[in-house]
Amino acid sequence: MKMSLAQRVLLSWIFALIFLIMLVLKLDSKIDWNWFLVFLPVWTFDTILVLMLTVKMAGRCKPDPDPREGEQSVRRRLWYLTALLLKLAFCLTLCCRLQRLTEMWVSVVCVPLWVLLGGALVDLGHSVFHYRRE
Repeated sequence: MKMSLAQRVLLSWIFALIFLIMLVLKLDSKIDWNWFLVFLPVWTFDTILVLMLTVKMAGRCKPDPDPREGEQSVRRRLWYLTALLLKLAFCLTLCCRLQRLTEMWVSVVCVPLWVLLGGALVDLGHSVFHYRRE
């Protein structure tokens, strides 16, 4: 399943637009939906991304992998998968909190988001200084 860059951008914008419309309707009390339903476009988009990453990582495990793809590519894909799972954990805890299924503090709800942002900063710093050395 190979998508062009334009298709990926269009898909991202469509899911973001649908989510924002549903979020505004929920916040304006125009709809009385469950918060998990409001986040359905986010869940769908994340599922598509996890499936695409899993297929790419499984393709890397074939007997004769592409020699152009080094270990850095595998690490990067593992980081992407970890980042997606952290985002998913944040969205799940946020929905549970908004739906009042749990009485977690907001600071506890945001822990996966903080870990994700810290990892993104480390990844950004590593990529900037790695290319600067070469």
